[in-house]
Amino acid sequence: MSSPTYQLLIGGESVAGASGYDVVNPATEAVVGEAPDASVQQAQDACRAARDAQKAWAKVPMAERCALLARYADVWDAHRDELVPLVQAETGATLRVAKSMQVPQVSARFRRYAQAEPNRIGVPPAVMPATALAPGGIIGGVQHRAPVGVVAAISAYNFPVTNMAGKVAPALAMGNTVVVKPPVQDPLAVIRMGELFAEAGFPDGVVNVVSASTVEAAEAITSSPDVDMISFTGSTPVGCRIGEVAGKQMKRLLLELGGKGAAIVFGDADLEAVVSNVSSTWTFHSGQICTSPTRIVVHRSVHDELVDRLAGLAPRLKVGDPLARDTVVGPVISGAHRDRVEALLATVGDEGATIAAGGTRPEHDRGFYVAPTLVVDATNEMTVAREELFAPVITVIGFEDEDEAIAIANDSPYGLYDYVFTADSGRAMAVAEQLEAGNVGINTLQRNHELAFGGFKYSGVGRDGGSWGLHAYSELQSIVWAG
Repeated sequence: MSSPTYQLLIGGESVAGASGYDVVNPATEAVVGEAPDASVQQAQDACRAARDAQKAWAKVPMAERCALLARYADVWDAHRDELVPLVQAETGATLRVAKSMQVPQVSARFRRYAQAEPNRIGVPPAVMPATALAPGGIIGGVQHRAPVGVVAAISAYNFPVTNMAGKVAPALAMGNTVVVKPPVQDPLAVIRMGELFAEAGFPDGVVNVVSASTVEAAEAITSSPDVDMISFTGSTPVGCRIGEVAGKQMKRLLLELGGKGAAIVFGDADLEAVVSNVSSTWTFHSGQICTSPTRIVVHRSVHDELVDRLAGLAPRLKVGDPLARDTVVGPVISGAHRDRVEALLATVGDEGATIAAGGTRPEHDRGFYVAPTLVVDATNEMTVAREELFAPVITVIGFEDEDEAIAIANDSPYGLYDYVFTADSGRAMAVAEQLEAGNVGINTLQRNHELAFGGFKYSGVGRDGGSWGLHAYSELQSIVWAG
């Protein structure tokens, strides 16, 4: 049986890339497929196709656009048996993660944004005094959400299709057209995602897909005069570069960038619950998630007990073949990323910290594996406590009092997701409101997807999630009238 041929999608046409490159399975190092590698001209063509289709798409009533989103969710689900192994192979996710948190979340997000919401938001009339500009009187008004125009949607490699669905669905619901740029490391399922829009009945040019491995092609999208907004999830350095490019043209930005989440553990916390939650850094997609609690800031009264519990758990977590049912920790995305993590861990002792568990490469003939690693005797000034590793590595830092805990948590260039563990709900809320993070979990890592999601500081710009996603992909227009 021949391998599938993956192509770019430009203006409704499947187009071969200017060249191609191999996509590698992180667990086996085998080639999953060849991705099309777009030229700068092809990237520009996709942006122009999105521009040409945008006005007509915006004129389609929102209810009809949303009905197509619901149809797309059904089409995606119909291809589930094909998509799960593809997503699993190119991301290296365990089968459990691929089946539960990757593929089905795409249709869930499309169905969420298939719920049409009013684009006109009424406000109470105001009595305005006479001015040199106009006579006084009762002035009515409405807030109108208008589409931004053309959105460049660029997703991260950890959850490529899930993350892309969270961008594309609300953008389309609002009447925008999109240029989809999949992650370099695992673009194939996102390319397949693009192909299915025609099956769902979307007009040509509304969704365009451009995979590319070069910076030049990527910047051809972000700098295109045909692109009005950039929605990017990924590393902070790349996000900063996008901000530089976008700022010159006043493009709208939605940036979800890095994280170095702090979990503050007070002396009265339920340590069993703490271990269950924070060990997700090890057990959930090999720590490749920006919301992971990678810094454990723990009160010294329970410090040693928590360290003992975590150090005892780490060796029991099976690292290996993500297709095996008993595997807990799969590979990281690439050999280059594994090497970066190992190089940083090699410096831990030089800075005065100790590796209490893990820290050595698991014995596998193939695959890019990193063992669940626990770093102790750390301070917040150490490299391992400041840099985002995006790997199964937890760093433990002790504290004496509440003010010190808050100071440690806030002493980071990042501010995406922090956590507070305590039996005192009042204290938890008071501490949460002092944390410099866009999101705070109290005694849980669970999310509420209707709440605004985004980060402080170098963790990003803007918010999405729930109805905030519709706001993110719209321009708010104020319309007023007299009488």
